[in-house]
This record gives sequence, C-alpha cells and structure tokens, in this order.
Amino acid sequence: MLPTLVDTYQLYIDGQWVEPEGGRYEDISPVTEQVIATAPDASVDQVGAAIGAARRAFDDGPWATTSAEDRAECLNQLGQALLKYADDFFALSRVEWGCTENERLMQIDGAAFMSMHAAQLATQLADQEVTGIGAGKTLLRHEPLGVVSILTPWNFPHCLNVMKLNHALAAGDTVVLKPSPLTPAAGLALARLIDEHTDIPPGVVNVVTPSSVEAARLLTTDPRVDMVSFTGSSVVGRQVMSAAGDTLKRILLELGGKSACIILDDTEVTDEMLQQLLFDCCSLHSGQACILQSRLLLPDSLHDDVVERLVTLARAVKVGDPADPEVQMGPLISDAQRGRVEAHVAGALDEGAQLATGGHRPAGLDVGFYFEPTILTGVQPNSVIAQEEVFGPVLSVIRYRDDRDAVAIANNSAYGLSGAVWGGDVDRAVGVARRIRTGQVAVNGCGAGGAPFGGFKLSGLGREGGGITGVHQYMEPMAIGVPA
Repeated sequence: MLPTLVDTYQLYIDGQWVEPEGGRYEDISPVTEQVIATAPDASVDQVGAAIGAARRAFDDGPWATTSAEDRAECLNQLGQALLKYADDFFALSRVEWGCTENERLMQIDGAAFMSMHAAQLATQLADQEVTGIGAGKTLLRHEPLGVVSILTPWNFPHCLNVMKLNHALAAGDTVVLKPSPLTPAAGLALARLIDEHTDIPPGVVNVVTPSSVEAARLLTTDPRVDMVSFTGSSVVGRQVMSAAGDTLKRILLELGGKSACIILDDTEVTDEMLQQLLFDCCSLHSGQACILQSRLLLPDSLHDDVVERLVTLARAVKVGDPADPEVQMGPLISDAQRGRVEAHVAGALDEGAQLATGGHRPAGLDVGFYFEPTILTGVQPNSVIAQEEVFGPVLSVIRYRDDRDAVAIANNSAYGLSGAVWGGDVDRAVGVARRIRTGQVAVNGCGAGGAPFGGFKLSGLGREGGGITGVHQYMEPMAIGVPA
C-alpha cells in the first residue's frame, strides 16, 4: 500500500533499490518553500550501472523477445496501478510541483489511460507488405531501438514520465528514466508502482535522479544508449542533440514554444471563450507549459473590449495553495523561476509595453513561489517578451492589421509548437491556421487531439503520441525482401 508517495527513496536500478553514492539533495515544495523529502543523488558510476542494467535486459533478458501480448499485459498492470493510486499521485503533485484541481485530469488521471492505450498499441505492431518493383515482396517491420534514456521536465513530470515510458515499453525497448531534480519523487514513485504492481522484468525500467550535469550527461553520451527522448527547454535540447551526435543516437526532442493565438475580426467573443483563452494562453499550470499561446494577436476592432474583459477574468483567478480545491492557479516551481518571470515583465515594461494587470506576487501570499496572472499590452512583435519563452503566467497582447499581418506575426518566432485561431467563418479560420508554421493549431477551441505532438523549428524534432506513430518513434524501420 502507498499511504504517501512523498518518501525518502533510493535509486531504482536493475529491479533493486540502491543507496546513492552521491548523498542526497533536498526536494523543496513550491507551495511551502519547505523540504518535503530528500532525493537520492546518483553518481556517474551509478548512472552507468543503470545503463548497463538496461543494456543487459535488452540484449540478454526477455523483454525484446517478449510477445506483444505479454508487454501489453504489463502496461495494463501499470495502468491499473496508476488508477488505483491516482489520489496519491495527485497529493504528491500538489506539494512537489503545485498541481491544482483543474489540472488533475491532464496531469494525473490521464496517465493511467495512456498506459492502457499503449497496451493496445503494443498488440497492433505488425509487419507491413510494401509494393515494390521486381519479383518477390518486401516486408517492412519495426524493431525496438534498444536502450532509451528518458529525460523529463518538472512542469508535467508524471504524465510525461508515463507517456514516454509507455511508448518505449510498448516498442520493446528498455529504459533509464531521469526525472528533473526539481521533481524527483514523481519518477521514483512511478518506479515503486512498477516494482510492486507489474511483471516488468528487472532492468527493463531503471530510475535515477542525479543532480550533477556530469552524471546526467552520461545518459546522452554513453554508447550503450541507443536513443534519447527529451522534453524541456530548447537551450538544453541543443545540448542533448550535440552530445548524442557523437554516437548518432536517435533523438526525440519536445522543446519550447512561443505560440500565437489569433482572434479574427469576425469572432463572436463570449465569456466562455475568453475563460478558455485565458487558461490556454496564460494560467495553465501558472504559465509553465510549452504549449501556451502566450502571444495574443488582436485586430483594432476587438482589442480594447477583449483586453478589458480578459483583465477582469485574470483578476478573478484564485491563486494559492493547490490543497484548496477552489484554487485555479498554483505557484511557480522555484524562487529562481519566479525571479526570471519578474525580470521578463520588467524588461517588457522597459521596452515600452504597458501592464494591464498583474506583474507581482499576489497580495497575502508571502510564502510560496506565486505570481499573478499578468497581461501586457502594447507589445511589439520583435520585442524580447514576444520572442522569448517566459514560462510564467504572462500574456503578451499584440495588435495586427489584417489576416496576412496576423500570420506574419505568428510566424515571426524561432519556435513553432502550438497555436490557435478563433473566427466566425470556420473556413477562413482554418485557412489562416494552415498558414501558421507550427506543430498543431486549435480552431475555435478545438484541439488536435489524437494527432502526433511536436513542433517546427526550435520547438523540437520528432513527434510524441499520435497512436502507433508514437510507438514507432521508439523503433527502427527494417525492410526484408522475400522471394516470390
């Protein structure tokens, strides 16, 4: 039984809990600013041992040759355990990374169903016959890549740990998972479920939580690793890509974003729409989401009305302790992150933007890394605040002249992860969406659910999810010519 998932864990290597050689470091709650646990600090040698365990489990163990049905059964076991202990993971999420009640479905509950879906996908992997020129036939198959390093961030740690693990295991790979040092318990608690509630063999999943760059870097450079799956900032993504390049590892990078939300001049602006827009563009997990549409593009005819109504809604957002079920927005992850957001807002004001609302720590919240929902107007398309990812609850409002100008502003970014278009004429809105160079665009609030997720430009390489496509990202195509 798991009465609490906030625990003093050891490292999980080759099916065993191992005492860390690097000592322990503090896991600090962004809500209370207090230590909630200490995390095991893996040494370079211990990260190497985890890689070795995954390598042996793939080369000599049963996992790569396990039937799809048996792999699916293990994933179903994981899904059932995630369902059973969803309340425990939600309790952990509230104190470790500030998850609120309105985020529970996407942050916690959805993970269990992702595992069950991955179990179904595992059984759908099959050879495909490819039509070619000449006698005989060609069979196209997908082989597991081998050992996968999974490196996850602190903003959506649980669902990303589970999603990446699901696809790697469904493919037949073995894994070394390294959660962020800011959310180590999320990954170690997942290891506990795997250890106690699934038949996944030892060495197939290993979880290490090093704090040092040297130890973490081994997961991108060690020749025994075949693939690196990373979600995080574009800055670190470049480093991962460079490090993995020496051995030509396969890489999957889901990186940052500075996405645009375009409101066309024929839009009927309802309160319900604005509530969704404020969440998608600003307040989702306190603005700490790469998919945020943090640039709001408005025509002159709607600008003042939309801004005024958004300011009213932003000021009504209840910010505070996620333990309160009525709280709609929790804290930023750390004091350093709050300082970074404050600096971005100050820089925007120096560049000529105006503060419509927010920009400070909320009144009465003296403990915790809180920041108000913030709306900036008068933002210029080339300004720093319009170009750099803030990763905080800051919405930049930009005026545009016509559809062509809106598309140009939306595409004036080094990123291309998500986006949104709202309009009364759906065909027109879809036409505008088609011209935005980004990974996915929601039209009138309709998200691209079920499609492969990823971005253009600095927003990454490859695609997560999207059914069997997501599993194939963790596999290598192989063609076999068969004589007639």
